[in-house]
Amino acid sequence: MAMNYNAKDEVDGGPPCAPGGPAKTRRPDNTAFKQQRLPAWQPILTAGTVLPTFFIIGLIFIPIGIGIFVTSNNIREIEGNVFMYYGLSNFYQNHRRYVKSRDDSQLNGDSSALLNPSKECEPYRRNEDKPIAPCGAIANSMFNDTLELFLIGNGSYPTPITLKKKGIAWWTDKNVKFRNPPGGENLQERFKGTTKPVNWLKPVYMLDSDPDNNGFINEDFIVWMRTAALPTFRKLYRLIERKSDLHPTLPAGRYYLNITYNYPVHSFDGRKRMILSTISWMGGKNPFLGIAYIAIGSISFLLGVVLLVINHKYRNSSNTADITI
Repeated sequence: MAMNYNAKDEVDGGPPCAPGGPAKTRRPDNTAFKQQRLPAWQPILTAGTVLPTFFIIGLIFIPIGIGIFVTSNNIREIEGNVFMYYGLSNFYQNHRRYVKSRDDSQLNGDSSALLNPSKECEPYRRNEDKPIAPCGAIANSMFNDTLELFLIGNGSYPTPITLKKKGIAWWTDKNVKFRNPPGGENLQERFKGTTKPVNWLKPVYMLDSDPDNNGFINEDFIVWMRTAALPTFRKLYRLIERKSDLHPTLPAGRYYLNITYNYPVHSFDGRKRMILSTISWMGGKNPFLGIAYIAIGSISFLLGVVLLVINHKYRNSSNTADITI
């Protein structure tokens, strides 16, 4: 029995499979969504809407940028309540495998994770057939130089500057994220059965003589474990507290910085530095944010002026042409 076939069948997806049966079709359902008949709003960009936007962005961003930039420049790097930082260059703490190379359960004091660290810590998971505590590449590469600051008096012995090593870590890190394993008073017993990271000079339970700043809750260790986003960074090392409002924290004079060199940087072509800085409502000295606001505001304002000139020129040309016609 012959079957008729026409172009409509091709559009609909082919002829029916059998006489009298339902027709097969690839045509979408006749709904507002599938037929793209939903109500929509499309902005119409005109000179009256675009130009004010550029000018408003410029007028808002430029004063904010100037304020931030001036505030940053007013932060003096040797006076007031002083924070001592160490800085590293060309060290990529933001590498994906490096960032993942840690065991947060182990760092939180979990006993099972202490003896059986996560596989994310490889190849710094075990050493000498013992689990490493703390495991991972981040902990293994911890900064361990020692910095000491002295004031050199006239004809006298150098006076050491008191450097406070507690209060440098985030409260949430110190009190929530990092915990020593449960157990008795002897911290060494709590870490029994583990070994130190490969590059460390001493085990984690010997980082400090102060029991409130030892083990996983050591603040130097906690600060290092908060990875930096850029290859050039600084991390808080010590706090120099101001003892009197009548005397500066660091009086004018000559200072001597004693560095116990333990942390090599030649392997990654890096550089080390020490920074003394005060802070303001926006943190430490960093002019980038102010410069970024000024640049964006200036570009927006300049674009607004250019577009205003172009609009004025072509609008006058259009009016002249209409009069001529």
